[in-house]
Amino acid sequence: MAALVSIGALATFTASGAQAAANPYERGPAPTTSSIEALRGSYSVSQTNVSSLVVTGFGGGTIYYPTSTADGTFGAVVISPGFTAYQSSIAWLGPRLASQGFVVLTIDTLTTLDQPDSRGRQLLSALDYLTQRSTVRTRIDSSRLGVMGHSMGGGGTLEAAKSRPSLQAAIALTGWNTDKSWPEIQTPTLIVGADGDTVAPVLTHSEPFYTSLPGSLDKAYLELNNATHFTPNSSDTTIAKYSISWLKRFIDNDTRYEQFLCPVPSPSLTIEEYRGNCPHTS
Repeated sequence: MAALVSIGALATFTASGAQAAANPYERGPAPTTSSIEALRGSYSVSQTNVSSLVVTGFGGGTIYYPTSTADGTFGAVVISPGFTAYQSSIAWLGPRLASQGFVVLTIDTLTTLDQPDSRGRQLLSALDYLTQRSTVRTRIDSSRLGVMGHSMGGGGTLEAAKSRPSLQAAIALTGWNTDKSWPEIQTPTLIVGADGDTVAPVLTHSEPFYTSLPGSLDKAYLELNNATHFTPNSSDTTIAKYSISWLKRFIDNDTRYEQFLCPVPSPSLTIEEYRGNCPHTS
């Protein structure tokens, strides 16, 4: 009997270990629609300010991170604001994403007039700071990194993904860039446009960005309904829901979130259109 119990325990341990080995980056409880639409996830969040005086390559910012270290390390995301804007314009994303199990750095740029290519470099400089010099660097798995940005920061997100193919995820929020073609990008990329955007109209920005991405790439296009260029500057459930799902799916390799991305969501009160190449393969 003792032998049978031992064999059963070993089988349970082996199965559990195999599951952990198959997805060692999974963090947090199984997701539900309610959990990813909530203002906060399951992790308590702390934050720390990063002075522009102690960094190079970007303008400082704020780090949001899960307070507990019980689950080990986390993936990390850096987020850039748009033209003439400060980190305060995208600050709502910091605690919202961090509470789902990410280390998040919202940045200020070197000047508010930076162009997308500069913002791309600053996103990468901020990632390097976060993983190599920041006070939370030991909480981060430096192999699991992503970038996000609004407007010119969204254009910078594409620049960063192009420059650093090792990134695991990229999200451009109503992005702006004079370069409309991105066939070099190898990072799973979510493009978010707005049907009422007059600053970076989807016909000349978000849609060409999406269609130019390689057909073999895990990619998606979310067009917000009844939205403007500045919708990402305020707390938004639809942006949060699909950003969390995208980051979890590709930074954490967490296929539990695939259900929110595939099959592609249908048009709704908040979604004008959604395109994607389901099922995802990364």
